[in-house]
This record gives sequence, structure tokens and C-alpha cells, in this order.
Amino acid sequence: MSWRKEQRRAERGYHHGNLKEALLQAALGLIAEKGAAGFTFADAARMAGVSAAAPYRHFRDRDELLSSIAQRGFEQFEARLTAAWDDGRPDTVTAFERVGRAYLAFAREEPAFYNAMFESGLPVDANPALQAASERAFNIIRAAAERLAALAPPGMPRPPAMMMALHIWSMAHGVASLFSRGDAARRKLPMSPDELLEAEVLIYLRGLGFPTDRRPAAKGAEPPPVPPEAPSGSGVPPGGPWGKPK
Repeated sequence: MSWRKEQRRAERGYHHGNLKEALLQAALGLIAEKGAAGFTFADAARMAGVSAAAPYRHFRDRDELLSSIAQRGFEQFEARLTAAWDDGRPDTVTAFERVGRAYLAFAREEPAFYNAMFESGLPVDANPALQAASERAFNIIRAAAERLAALAPPGMPRPPAMMMALHIWSMAHGVASLFSRGDAARRKLPMSPDELLEAEVLIYLRGLGFPTDRRPAAKGAEPPPVPPEAPSGSGVPPGGPWGKPK
């Protein structure tokens, strides 16, 4: 093969079998710059250095490209939350606080993935792989909520773990979204996102009747975890536990 033909291939943006990854990285860069709704399929191709027709070798359309990014984001998100939860060690409250910090850290450190996951407008339930990845990530928060529900004081009704998981996720997502704004419209707050989320969760648990004294409990005082709730009637919104993005 002549050098001139090789040069023409390079100019046309061939990626030697790595075109799919190049398109994913190009789209991530565009999301970071413009948001998930701010670019076209052709923009991603241009950023990757290929023709407008090249992306169709790997993705049906822009939504499928975004779905692949969101799925990868949820997989990384799940890994972060799993490591933070560490099966509730050394105790439920400490491990749960780590999950909250990991949630906010992911939103702060991976804004393009986070935007694709929650702000892309994709119907999560239309893509089984994306829906499964989102549910696995949410299940870490649900597992933590189940352990927290098991700490309900004697004589107090035990709150539904799914309800707690959804409430706590809403708090974390709200704080992450509030602090993710990088423009002048973002209100300056006198506390860090971690401090704000910790205060919200503390008030929430106190409202449910949970003890909020941070002094260490007696050894062996923490009850064993409750078994997972049955899927039927669990109150999971259509489209997966995260619901449909905005």
C-alpha cells in the first residue's frame, strides 16, 4: 500500500479498529463542554476526526451513543459506591456517610458522565443494558438504606427501605446538581456539598425518630441487616429506580 493511500486514510479519520472508543471520548468531551443536549451526531464525528457517516458503523443514532456513555457512567458510579459502602464496614452510619461523599465526588469529578446519566433525556427503560446498570448502582444506596432501616429504635415503626433509598438519593442528587453549576448563576453557599448533604441526612433521620447522637454505640448494639424487599409492590418508578432523566 502506498504512502499516499495511507495518508488519505489518516486524513479521513480511520482509528484502526478503535473508532467506537474515539466516538465515545469525543462525545464525552462535547457533553463536558455543551451538555448532553448540546451536540449532534455529526459534531461527535467531527470531534473524532471521521466522516459524518462513520459513527453509524457502531451506533444506530445519537441516542444510542448517549446510552453507551450513560451505561459506562453508571458502571463506574456503581464501582465507586460499592467501594465506599464496603458492605457496611466498620458500621452502618460510617459506611453510609462514605457512600454520600462518593456520590458527590463522582458528580464533581465526572460531570460529563453524570450529565449523560441524569440529564440526557434518554428513556432508561428503552435500553435493557442501561437500565440494568442504573439499577445495580441504585441497589448500593438501597442496601445502605436497608441497613439504616434496621437501626430503627425499639418501639418505632421501621420505615420502608425503598422509601428511604429514594429520599436519600433525592437529597444527594439535589446537592450534586446544586453544586455542579459552574456559572455565575450558582448561588454561593457557606458550606461544602459534603457538609450540606450530611446536615440534610441528619435532619431526615432525626425526623424518622432515629438516634443522631454520634457517640459510639455499645459493641454488638447494631441489629443485623434486614433481607431485601420483594420486587413486587416495591414502589420502584417505571424505567428503573432512578426514574427517567429530565
